[in-house]
Amino acid sequence: MEKKKILITGGTTFVSKYAAEYFAEYGYDVYVLNRNTKPQVNGVTLIEGDRHGLGDKLKKMHFDVVADITAYDGADITDLCDALDSFDQYIMVSSSAVYPENGIQPFQEDAEKKVNRFWGKYGTDKIEAEETLLKRVQDAYIVRPPYLYGSMNNVYREGFVFDCARDNRKFYLPGDGEMKLQFFHVKDLCRFMEILMETKPAEHIFNVGNPDTISIKEWVTLCYACLNRTPVFVNVYKDVEQRNYFSFYHYEYYLDVQKQQQILPDTMPLEEGLRESLRWYMAHEDEVNKKPYIKYIDENLA
Repeated sequence: MEKKKILITGGTTFVSKYAAEYFAEYGYDVYVLNRNTKPQVNGVTLIEGDRHGLGDKLKKMHFDVVADITAYDGADITDLCDALDSFDQYIMVSSSAVYPENGIQPFQEDAEKKVNRFWGKYGTDKIEAEETLLKRVQDAYIVRPPYLYGSMNNVYREGFVFDCARDNRKFYLPGDGEMKLQFFHVKDLCRFMEILMETKPAEHIFNVGNPDTISIKEWVTLCYACLNRTPVFVNVYKDVEQRNYFSFYHYEYYLDVQKQQQILPDTMPLEEGLRESLRWYMAHEDEVNKKPYIKYIDENLA
């Protein structure tokens, strides 16, 4: 079969970088669109430029798939669509941040989209991007993940807990540790996009994620177990901002992923995904944007 020609926006950081590498390794003809300020992954063709000033760089080029992983607002969509010549399929990676924090959970794809006080402008910009895309490309696919994790994650989430486990630190846990989180491995996101490319399902907006949530206490325990450690917890009930010492907001939410499960029923077990994430982190921790959580803990909570 002829290789699909896929344009990936970004290609140098976390999700877009992982996607570029994933599809290149699986034999796709991958083009990445970025400003060429960071190293490129192997096996891709670079289109150097900013999506807001592409001129005719994409003219006379046809793509089987546009995988828009770096669209954050309506202007991002408008400028890329104006620059494109022709394509068969458009997939946008959006976010669960489009749902308001006080909405009915689990959130379904047709739930109200509204400002979320934890995500603020990021969420409302994603709403604008989705709406702009559906006006420009009516048959586009929109994918809304929860917290993404795995190799190449430059956000200091599981990496923070790995650091605490490696140093055999006590772990300062918000409250009773029962706050729930929902995750999705970046490889599963790529697998899901590949299914959309191959099967073109009738549904066009999908929540994606592991079908089950997990408490933050259980999640931290799994992260410690990756280094053969068992955490000693210190429960924090002080009235302090949780993001000062923990890598997630004090906000739990749950996506309904039944539509995803109909076409991707098997997602990576969290234990396996965290071990994979640790292997990458131990070799690339200098690529992670570390936050001063440990410093704050030592100065204010310990």
